[in-house]
Amino acid sequence: MSTPTPPGDRIAKVLARAGVASRREAERMIAEGRIKVNGAVIDSPALNVTASDRVLVDGKPLPAAEPARLWLYHKPPGLVTTAKDDKGRPTIFDGLPPEMPRVMSVGRLDLNSEGLLLLTNDGALKRRLELPSTGWLRRYRVRINGQPADESFEPLRRGLTIGEERFQPMTVTLDRQQGANAWLTIGLREGKNREIRRAMEDLGFTVNRLIRVSYGPFQLGNLQAGEVEEIRRKVLRDQLGEGVTEPLEAPAKPKRGGPQRPRGGDKPARAAERGEKPARMFRAKAGASSPDSRPRSPKGGKPRPPARKGRSSP
Repeated sequence: MSTPTPPGDRIAKVLARAGVASRREAERMIAEGRIKVNGAVIDSPALNVTASDRVLVDGKPLPAAEPARLWLYHKPPGLVTTAKDDKGRPTIFDGLPPEMPRVMSVGRLDLNSEGLLLLTNDGALKRRLELPSTGWLRRYRVRINGQPADESFEPLRRGLTIGEERFQPMTVTLDRQQGANAWLTIGLREGKNREIRRAMEDLGFTVNRLIRVSYGPFQLGNLQAGEVEEIRRKVLRDQLGEGVTEPLEAPAKPKRGGPQRPRGGDKPARAAERGEKPARMFRAKAGASSPDSRPRSPKGGKPRPPARKGRSSP
């Protein structure tokens, strides 16, 4: 006779739903002895808890579960996608608006990559959006050094193998040649570490700029570097299903002057090709490179004129 399933949910899921950590991080916290249930330290995530159980995280009561929420964030280059960096580099979380709850990133963008990053307060939603089974296309604007022919990218379209690692087929469009560089649009449905950069290196090209412009149905639009915008609950429900979130308060207006809703597809990426700069740049905390060293747009956010002939865009 099979043992009946105990009531409640697994402790790691409960911690993730409360916005404490992702499931994987919650399991690590349990292994470190930081979680107590009904006064006893637990050492295994194989435990179901209910609303009647008293859960403590680092000695403090577990916060009430919040509705699942999702934000669009325009990550500038030079920030790491981690809560804490061993090398002391600035992270994407350092400059988020203080009124935002604790959030986690859906996937990552490496140090020198920029563009759309999804943030959520819900560990279960984070995991769901990261799974390859979601099947969402992630689209990037990519600048490489060289003068490639379109057929140079056939290995990527068929699916590349580097060593023992197999990359799924990518969609690759050669958009334009700009001096010594070429701009591409690349789409993929998986998120392996530095996948596009490694694939291009295998073909003999160096990526010198990489901008994510969409993640599934969510677009970077006109969101400027360093800005964050919350997805409305109706949009979240429409894209992910009725059960993904409880009713939410109307989201706050975009922080630091961003638009209410993303529009315009990959306009920031196209602007980057023309040498234009975002209207407002992310300001890292002390210890990071000075934001004053970064070029800005003129007052009012109007684009700069195209770069003079012979000068490459930044």
